[in-house]
Amino acid sequence: MTVFTIGFTKKSAEKFFTSLKSAGVRRLLDVRLNNVSQLAGFTKRDDLHFFTNSICGIEYVHTPILAPTKDILDAYKKHNGDWGLYERQFLDLMKSRRIETAVSRDMLDGACLLCSEDKPHHCHRRLVAEYLAEAWGGVEIKNLA
Repeated sequence: MTVFTIGFTKKSAEKFFTSLKSAGVRRLLDVRLNNVSQLAGFTKRDDLHFFTNSICGIEYVHTPILAPTKDILDAYKKHNGDWGLYERQFLDLMKSRRIETAVSRDMLDGACLLCSEDKPHHCHRRLVAEYLAEAWGGVEIKNLA
């Protein structure tokens, strides 16, 4: 099974949608807490749903169970938080939510986890993918540029 990840920051709409389509992504799982952000016009919930379907033939699903809580996110983003603390808090949250049973393998197979961060190394989408890969086994993670 393959799970993709992508961030939209520093990407044009053309690069973003071409990356999804070229990789063969079947479903875009929006793992942002706030999916109506003004950060990138083409990635607001309703627009993204339209574009992924019409441009790529990809299903769009907002999946907030795979997002951090507002408290965890604010402590990291707004108060120059420590990545190590954020990571531990988010891993604990995923465990308490039992995300490995809350989302199905079928839903994630061929899906792409979407968040805003340009690179995956300090983004919760990477943590989600790695957590599920460890819980399920047999998962290949591909981070799209």
